[in-house]
Amino acid sequence: MDKMKVEFENCYGIQKLNHIFDFSKGDTKIIYAPNGVMKSSFANTLDDYSKEKESKDRITSELQNIRHITDQFGTDIDKESIFVIKPFEQTFKTNRISTLLVNQNLKAEYDEIFQDISNELNELEKKLKKIAGINKDLVKILCESFNKKEKNFLSILLSLDEKVNIDTESIYSGIKYNAIFDPKVYSFIKTKEFEEYIYEYLKKYDELVSKSKVFKKGFNHSNAETVQKQLKDNGYFDANHSVILNIDDEKIEFDTSSELSKKFLEEQNRILEDTELKNTFNKIDKKLTNIQLKDFRDLLLERPEILAELKNLAELKQKLWISYLAENKDQFNIVVNKYKLGQEKLSHIVRRAKMESTRWEEVVSIFNSRFHVPYKVEIENKEDSIIKESTPNIKYYFGNDIEDSNKVEENLLWDILSQGEKRTLYLLNIIFEIESRKAANLETIFIVDDIADSFDYKNKYAIIEYLKDIANNSLFKMIILTHNFDFLRTVQTRICEGKHKYNSTFMALKEEDKIILEPWKFNYISNPLKNWKDNLEDEAKLIASITFARNLVDYMDDDSSFNILTSILHIKENTKNITIDDLEGIYFTIFKKFDGINLSDKNLKIYDIILKTAEKITSVGMERVNLEEKIVLSIAIRLVAEEYMIHKINDNNFVSDIKKNQTAKLFNKIQKIDNIEDEVIKILERVNIMTPENIHLNSFMFEPLLDLSNAHLIKLFMDVKNLGSNEVGEPQLLH
Repeated sequence: MDKMKVEFENCYGIQKLNHIFDFSKGDTKIIYAPNGVMKSSFANTLDDYSKEKESKDRITSELQNIRHITDQFGTDIDKESIFVIKPFEQTFKTNRISTLLVNQNLKAEYDEIFQDISNELNELEKKLKKIAGINKDLVKILCESFNKKEKNFLSILLSLDEKVNIDTESIYSGIKYNAIFDPKVYSFIKTKEFEEYIYEYLKKYDELVSKSKVFKKGFNHSNAETVQKQLKDNGYFDANHSVILNIDDEKIEFDTSSELSKKFLEEQNRILEDTELKNTFNKIDKKLTNIQLKDFRDLLLERPEILAELKNLAELKQKLWISYLAENKDQFNIVVNKYKLGQEKLSHIVRRAKMESTRWEEVVSIFNSRFHVPYKVEIENKEDSIIKESTPNIKYYFGNDIEDSNKVEENLLWDILSQGEKRTLYLLNIIFEIESRKAANLETIFIVDDIADSFDYKNKYAIIEYLKDIANNSLFKMIILTHNFDFLRTVQTRICEGKHKYNSTFMALKEEDKIILEPWKFNYISNPLKNWKDNLEDEAKLIASITFARNLVDYMDDDSSFNILTSILHIKENTKNITIDDLEGIYFTIFKKFDGINLSDKNLKIYDIILKTAEKITSVGMERVNLEEKIVLSIAIRLVAEEYMIHKINDNNFVSDIKKNQTAKLFNKIQKIDNIEDEVIKILERVNIMTPENIHLNSFMFEPLLDLSNAHLIKLFMDVKNLGSNEVGEPQLLH
């Protein structure tokens, strides 16, 4: 993907934005956007696109929304190929972490063995569903019948190996599971009345069995039939053996399975035909009139001996499942035997997996080594995650040592961390997401929304280092959004190297009805002081240079020049009389290489140029990142405000005695005047707070001023100008 074209209308405050990002001229783009211009709106719109959510204008939701994101051929960009990294999102959890495997061969070995077992297991499950009459949740029901969790299905089958292979022809054959254990039937069986009938029935049944000539207590029809079937299935009679039954003290010999079965059946029928026992059965039968109990009634009518089994339902469940498995013994044995044969190989693979280094550990290593936080991270259950594709557990240890005594749950960790530390923990999941995309070979455009905002410098540079790792991967492209000039300059220097360095940065300009991303001549803004000196014919740059020049003459102990330049930046007796010619004379003394100020009229008053240029900036109606314009506005604001305060204070001696911190001292004085409205004091307080650092440039550190929105300065300038226009007179201020 060489290009990404975005067309947005009415998306979270973006009225209109059309732009083509040309990644053939650098895979990393930076957008510098002052607060409130478009940064979060741009990120939110692309985030919606990636998640297939509708974007909208939150304030005027009825506005028609347009959102097109296409490549150089006009084709919609794959939504999965866009990922937005927000400044902070505590709830974010990557769903790709389980894909971070290093040794795919190891997993392939495991899969080949386990898939063979799994195929046979699925075949057994199909057969069991048919014979048990269960369409869904069969494995869960079977496992619960043996008081096990569903994941222990195979272990249950292994534990039943002997029982299943003994019970080859089940006495429960033909009984569907839900005929007894359907929730409605089961609830009926558990009623107190039904249990009383069962108790009455079993009491009489046990009495008849105890008087039987064939059966005895502990050897009823069920036990007898089991014995007969086992003898038959194990070839007992085929070996010319016989069975002797003691009936009425007479030993009667049975030479065949059919004769023995016939005798047992005769005795069972004789007992079941007992009048009193049948009367009890009929009482039960009369309770089974509900159509939902029809299958259960039919079962009891056909197989009345089942009633005796209802005294222990938990045991009956297990007997039914064993009978179903026995009827599918061949498939059951295939599963068990394949598992036993593969078990040794699987154990060997698991042992190797425990020793395997994974990309999870690479992520953890990146995080632990680069980021400065009061906890360490480690991956647990690694082997299960490698061979079974479960998600690995991330464990946290508070302090520098990974010991059980230091282990802390993630929820508690979120509670005790500072906000900056929480943001760093969020980055761990972001790194997992990025590394997962790398492992999946997924081309991605990352939209990075002020990810380093509010971090300390150690972690900020760790983030930049990781962003550089992303930039160096040919799979990835980045659009980095920021309102922090210091971060922008660092990214530009550390990441956007080479011939496309100055083609990769854009400044977001907010016009009346649209946003424009204008290429930013970064080489100028990285050294604006020299640029101002070389372009003094530009009135805004000329004015901005005064702040720089005053700092220089201060360091040079040139008191005369310092006082003149101070009189340009504060209202003094000579402020309105200082000309271009005066300024040029000072510049000849401080700049070694200087050809003069290239303006035709050297008698122009600097004060007039300041106010005229400020008016021009306010009339443009566009939010732009321009250092000299912000300085011009700040100077104009302070001059107009000071002139207003001097007029209201009306004390020439007080004003002339001020040698430093003039604006602050004027403000302290005017606050004590009774007839000054509160709203005026608030405006002047904003002047006192916002302008000094901007004019002094923090000793050449101009990033804070760049990050301040033009809109704030323009609003303050208009407010202060209105104070002067109303009370001092517009001609006096603006000439």
